[in-house]
Amino acid sequence: AAYPAPAVISLLNRCFGTMVDITARHFGTVDKFIGDAIMVIFGGDPAAPRDHARRAVLCAVEMQIAMNELRERHREEGVPDLYMGIGINTGKVMAGLIGSEAYRAYTLIGEEVNIASRIEALSLRGQVLMSESTYMHCRDFVEAGEPTEVHVKGKADRVRVREALGVPALGKVMPRQDVRKSPRVAVRLDIDYWVLEGKVVTAARLRAVIRDLGYNGALVELERSLPVYSELKLAFDLPALGYRAEEIYARIVSTREQEGRMLAGIEFTSIAADASAKVRLSVQMLLQGEYHETE
Repeated sequence: AAYPAPAVISLLNRCFGTMVDITARHFGTVDKFIGDAIMVIFGGDPAAPRDHARRAVLCAVEMQIAMNELRERHREEGVPDLYMGIGINTGKVMAGLIGSEAYRAYTLIGEEVNIASRIEALSLRGQVLMSESTYMHCRDFVEAGEPTEVHVKGKADRVRVREALGVPALGKVMPRQDVRKSPRVAVRLDIDYWVLEGKVVTAARLRAVIRDLGYNGALVELERSLPVYSELKLAFDLPALGYRAEEIYARIVSTREQEGRMLAGIEFTSIAADASAKVRLSVQMLLQGEYHETE
């Protein structure tokens, strides 16, 4: 909001131009632009899904390398950094002209398209996440991280995803940009907390508001200033899951003042497995718009 709208449009178009050129190099097709997102198709011979998956993964890795180069140029020009997360899925879809007599466009629809979109929503900035189906078609081609299972909107079962780290045979290495270990989502959740003195939990229960939440920590708006490295005990509700997370211990790792409010970045240092699973599920659901956490 602080950057002029025409400059934002110019910046996005510069990035889109680069991404479209890379897509064309790998024989991908831009299906559509959705706000600041791009939907790209890698089709061809239905009997050769390995080729589709390889081209998609290589294209995604090269996109992230190009974004890194663009950021270096943007810093020299004094303009904001832009980051991109990418989600890839492989599967059968329906394709055709969709619309009305007045307007129609060729596009893809189906569950596999939705899964790709949901995986993208869970990606960190500078990250490429791929489904297990994509990985199985190109596992001898891509270097990948360990699998993790995530909740995907509309699916009863969890979906296994892996992070693409590079394409060793071609000397392509992903330039990771985000040191966070999980995605973060904006929320407004009431939280009870107690300050630890030494190893002892003090009796005074204090109130705060979680402003954004991740798997391993949160940004919290505090009633009063606390020093970095303060140790806290936390308890808060996850309303849509009907669950109260309790006995969570955390450490303040950063603080800042914003418009008269004291904000603290906290890292969970001890959390039960059940509470951790519920927090992860909540973050994944929120990122996919399944519900809204409110104060």
